[in-house]
Amino acid sequence: MAISSAGIGSGLDVAKIVEQMVTAEKIPLKKLESKAEGIQTQISTYGEIKSLTSKLGDIVSKLTRDSAWNGVNISSSNSTISGSMTGIAAPGTYNIRVTKLAQAQTTVIGGAGAAALAKDETMGASGKLTLKKGVGANEVVKELDISSSDTLTKIAAKVNEAGMGIQASVVTDVDGKERLMLRSKDSGTGNSFTVGIASALTKLGQTNSQLAQNAEVELNGVTVESNSNTFANTIPGMSFSVSEITTNSATMTVKTDTEAIKKSLQEFVDAYNELNDLLSKSTKYTEETKTAGVLQGDSATVSLQNTLRMLTQGISGSTGALTRLSDIGIQMREGGGLTVDSTKLDKGLANVDDLKALFANKANSMGQGGGIAVNFKAVTDKLLAFDGTLNSKTDSLERTLKSNGAEQDKVNKRATTLEERLYKQYSALDGKMSSLNALNSYVSQMVTTWNKSSS
Repeated sequence: MAISSAGIGSGLDVAKIVEQMVTAEKIPLKKLESKAEGIQTQISTYGEIKSLTSKLGDIVSKLTRDSAWNGVNISSSNSTISGSMTGIAAPGTYNIRVTKLAQAQTTVIGGAGAAALAKDETMGASGKLTLKKGVGANEVVKELDISSSDTLTKIAAKVNEAGMGIQASVVTDVDGKERLMLRSKDSGTGNSFTVGIASALTKLGQTNSQLAQNAEVELNGVTVESNSNTFANTIPGMSFSVSEITTNSATMTVKTDTEAIKKSLQEFVDAYNELNDLLSKSTKYTEETKTAGVLQGDSATVSLQNTLRMLTQGISGSTGALTRLSDIGIQMREGGGLTVDSTKLDKGLANVDDLKALFANKANSMGQGGGIAVNFKAVTDKLLAFDGTLNSKTDSLERTLKSNGAEQDKVNKRATTLEERLYKQYSALDGKMSSLNALNSYVSQMVTTWNKSSS
């Protein structure tokens, strides 16, 4: 309210009069503010619906993929044999007996006959040290120049710098004498190597302390080998590792991970229920309290809820053994939510292929036969699209809210203009009243003077 002395001349409580008139002018604000609050609540609710729809969409999207149904658990009857998934592994049983473990080649270089050399003893002559590693087309050859002043430590450095996958180190015995130990960084016969010593390097000799060897197992009676103790390409979709030679066969079992599938289906049910509960709450009218949900009567929300409920009824045009969620114990409860009968679901998990078809089958050219997850994903994608129902509805509400704000601004502007005009008018009235009061006072004085003169 503006600071004013209006009313001094007239004796009126101008501030109170103006306040009452401005308050009357602002009466439409209450309705506009209440409406704006309702619109904002609707926008927030649609934000929640969008978030839960996105969550449901992510979950059903996973259920459309092979990875959701092809997971397996791998167990072994012997702790020295273990397996892990590398792709899509088929369920099955494998009998494995380990006959050999992989070894990396180790070669020792020292004096003649591989005897130890004195600490930091130099070669006394120059020549070539030739390293060959690998087999056939994978063979790599490098020649190292050895000088007369080189020690075993310097030769080890040159071998390591050669990048041959051969690790060189100098070992010292109890007498302080040295030998050069060369070891392949990788096991298996494919990583064996040879060392050629020039004849001029008379101080050097070599011996193999450990030959390269592949790991070898009998897999269901078939002998297979691997450069390492991990068999990565023997069984499609999985690898297995061995750590000990075994006398008897161990059993490795690959089973469908039904617990993971149950968890995914429960996540689907939970996400659906969360969205359904929000939609029900938002559109509900409570007779006892005469209160309506924030989206009660909103056709878009009601249509969305009906669409989602229809999707749970089953798949059209399917010839599979399972066609409805109720076939696997997922049923609709009062209020449109879903419940899970674990016993019936466990029976459904006995045939994962049929269960996968129920959720993940692709629709035909006529749009029929699509699995439940496929159909849900199509709907959620459409709802969440840039021009989809949820964004369109939110945009419409935000435009309405913006228009409401503009109307409030107009009311406030009219009230401010009225206040300013009233104070100007009452200020002008004060001026006139002051003049009239002054004239009245003057006339009264003159009358008094005349009366005295005449008496």
